[in-house]
Formats: sequence, C-alpha cells, structure tokens
Amino acid sequence: MDGVKWLFFDIGSTLVDETKVYGDLFQKIADAAGMSAESVITRAIGFYRQNKRGHREVMQLLGVEYPEWSPAYEELYPDTVKCLRVLGEKYHLGIIANQIPGAEQRLEAMGIRRYFDVFVSSAEEGVAKPNPGIFRIALARAGCAPEQAVMIGDRIDNDIVPAKKLGMKTVRIRQGYGKYWNIQGECETPDYEVNSLSELLSVF
Repeated sequence: MDGVKWLFFDIGSTLVDETKVYGDLFQKIADAAGMSAESVITRAIGFYRQNKRGHREVMQLLGVEYPEWSPAYEELYPDTVKCLRVLGEKYHLGIIANQIPGAEQRLEAMGIRRYFDVFVSSAEEGVAKPNPGIFRIALARAGCAPEQAVMIGDRIDNDIVPAKKLGMKTVRIRQGYGKYWNIQGECETPDYEVNSLSELLSVF
C-alpha cells in the first residue's frame, strides 16, 4: 500500500474480542424471551448471514428490549498488543469506532491507548459510522488525506463501505459476527481481507 501513513482501527471485534459480551447479551435476550441462548444465537446468525444486525433482528422478532451492553466482558485478542507495537513502528495509528461512552478510558485500562495518536469515538463526537462525518473528523485531526489512510474493521457496512467512498484504503478483519457478512458488489469489497490481527503484519 504505497503512500500510506495512517492506519485507523475499529475497536469491537477488531482490537477487542467481544465474544463474552455478546454471549452475555444473547443470554439476557434468551432469559427475557424464555428461550435457550443457543436458540437465540442460531436465529441471530441466520440474520447476520442475510447482512442484517442479527441481535437487533432477534430482539425485534421476540419483542425484547435492548439489554444493557456489558463492557466488563471485553478483552483483547491475544495478538492485539504485538500487532499495534509492530505497526506503530512504521505508521501512525488511530481509532474510528462506534462505542458507548468511556472507550478511551477502557483502552487505557487494557494498556493499548498509548499506541494511538488520534482517537475518535461516536459517543464523544456525536456522530457514528457509517456517517462519513466521523471519518472526516479523524482524517482532519491526523492531518491526513484519505488516500494516505487505511480503515481496518470487521464491519462491511460501517467500516469498509464509508471509508472506500471517501477514498481510504480498507482491510476487513473477519472476526466477530461481522464475518458472516456476504460481500455484494465493488462498493463492499475491501482491498484486503484477513482472519486475525497477526495477518495484518503480512499486509503492512
């Protein structure tokens, strides 16, 4: 990727493993609906495979209100720190993420906030992906042209499509429930796809 100076990362299911958070979420949905968590997850995955927000679709189907998101269950992927350390020696790193309040403090507690020169989170900025405004904020703070930046994330709809429209390069990381998204058309096709953060090191 010639000319790239900045790598921007999503947080959830990109740097931070949300498996336990979603497990807790699905269990809460199941309890509210009087069903097994396994049944709820199976239905949700069916929706994810249709390029829909599976957990939200299931909640609507079952008439369940959105349960509280529990960030206490978040944890880093095993290769997060090494990936950031290595890439941070060659590129400026930034965050562009849809998060509940306090994301910066949570990454500080996890020990990785120090790797990022720019940190843009929806709760604090008042604008969320896929709105291009949140990407423009990050690029402006970085003093970076879109063609000099890469967006790395798990979501085709929130990360890849809007970043491509702005002229950024893109990498899809197939982690979390975003891995079930079926790419449809050039606008959804990233420059690269990887299955883990470690694989990024062979791209950059």
